Amino acid sequence: MRTSSRRRAAAAAALFALASAAAGAAEGDSDTLRKIKDSGVITLGYRESSIPFSYTNGKDVMGYSHEIMLHIVDKVKAQLSLPALQVKLMPITSQNRIPLMMNGTIDLECGTTTNNLERQKQVAFSNSLFVYGLRMLTRKDSGIKDFPDLAGRNVVTTAGTTDERLLVKMNGEKAMNMNLISTKDHGQSFLILESGRAVAFVMDEPLLYGELTKAKNRDDWVVVGTPLQTENYACMLRKDDPAFKKLADGVIADLMTSGRAELLYKKWFQSPIPPRGLNLNYPLSADMKSLYAQPNDKAFQ
Repeated sequence: MRTSSRRRAAAAAALFALASAAAGAAEGDSDTLRKIKDSGVITLGYRESSIPFSYTNGKDVMGYSHEIMLHIVDKVKAQLSLPALQVKLMPITSQNRIPLMMNGTIDLECGTTTNNLERQKQVAFSNSLFVYGLRMLTRKDSGIKDFPDLAGRNVVTTAGTTDERLLVKMNGEKAMNMNLISTKDHGQSFLILESGRAVAFVMDEPLLYGELTKAKNRDDWVVVGTPLQTENYACMLRKDDPAFKKLADGVIADLMTSGRAELLYKKWFQSPIPPRGLNLNYPLSADMKSLYAQPNDKAFQ
């Protein structure tokens, strides 16, 4: 009996050890700082055409959100005492950004990803980077003034975005009979609009102003419509990693309360920017002034 008891106790101890090891491994999987320190590499996700937040000219990655992400990388280097930390840049899309974060391919993404309650079930978010409304871009002579005018028309948006989800919902609930065209990225969406295959491009307002930098004749276009809803961009992180979130939140809060984030805003939204040296002339909103004064990670939806 004593031998049988010892065997059962040993088996129970072994099972407990295995469970503890599994739990430790799971915890390690979400420990981004440990992963970075062990590998000597941080992998950043970036958007290829989200002007002026995160985009590329074919050679360099740049933008308002991208600069904030690089400030976070500098803090990682300092905190981990890794001045020679290798930084890898990986292009992402609206469709693959969340899976790439969840499976550990990318460690951080600061671009044009909306923080909402649904996405918080899969990933985590930093303090907000930007607050905006959902509107549409159309030709000045299109006759389109607000969203009801889109009934029965061709409308383009980018796949995997909250804009796409809201348009699908609107189409069903209000029987608008819109022909929705979903593309892989914002650049392709604007090409469809500019070519006349759609009468409107529905997207986040600041991104629409960014697409105007690509227009053959900027004066042909106008951003219109009562905002469908207010949303906010934030850096995307893996879930259940409070140490890395604290680091990112601290960097963003410091940039905002020190006034340096507003200088970045002036650089990317109120000054000539690459690739064509055009100025978005996008005024600083009351919502953005409030965010800079009181940084937070609140989700609007």
